[in-house]
Amino acid sequence: MQTNEVVEVTSEGVAPMLEKVQDIAVVYGVKIVAALLVLIIGLWVAKIITGALSKLMEKRGVDVTLAKFCSSLVSVGLKAFVFIAALEKLDVKTASFIAILGAAGLAIGLALQGSLANFAAGVLMLIFKPFKVGDVIDAGGNVGSVLEIGIFTTIMKSPDNKKMIVPNSVVTGGTITNINTFGTRRVDLVAGIGYSDDIDKAKKVLNDIIAADERILKDPAVTIAVVELADSSVNFVVRPWVNSADYWGVYFDTTEAIKKRFDEEGISIPFPQRDVHLYEHKND
Repeated sequence: MQTNEVVEVTSEGVAPMLEKVQDIAVVYGVKIVAALLVLIIGLWVAKIITGALSKLMEKRGVDVTLAKFCSSLVSVGLKAFVFIAALEKLDVKTASFIAILGAAGLAIGLALQGSLANFAAGVLMLIFKPFKVGDVIDAGGNVGSVLEIGIFTTIMKSPDNKKMIVPNSVVTGGTITNINTFGTRRVDLVAGIGYSDDIDKAKKVLNDIIAADERILKDPAVTIAVVELADSSVNFVVRPWVNSADYWGVYFDTTEAIKKRFDEEGISIPFPQRDVHLYEHKND
């Protein structure tokens, strides 16, 4: 036998429930509004701070690559802070969330420590500017002209026209030699003559060779002097100064001119020689 039961909800039972729903709606409504205000105002403030930082770095002449990267990094950091503050307004416990992010960041940092080292080196290079694009440098055992300075790598062109992508940590890991910073370079040559040759005559010939080359600078003055009494020769150092762009041309041309003029003047260019003495061994 079935019975139909009708549950009658009286107005006395509905009223407390509605009041409770209203109270909850008011409390969470206020929290949601507060979170939205924090989010909107916080993102607006973050945008203003990021823009001001970008303009400041532009006025200070900070490298464009570094300025963009720093602006992006500050923007992400401020936005993350704003979102966490908004979640706090909703009574969301963010302590564990922050701890998880910290642990994840540590793990990622350990996995990418090589890349982070390159990044740190790149930032330092962009700040202190030991060289610029177009300079010829010797860094980390690599010699070439700089094509691009990036956050993680430096792109160079070798003297034989090869593209070299060098990690920034390698570039800053040792001595950086900027070859053409000062615009001039000294050419170092050694010319040897025989012990029987006239030193004064050889010195005059070397001076004539240097004076005939218009690419060689008058100031600083060239150095031509006897540097060594070697086993097979008397060695002169020949050290003229030239513009950086003329270095190799003067180096090769002067070396060739020394050989030709020494031949014309009868000055010998000795080479190492060894006397071999043979003894006959007589058996008893």
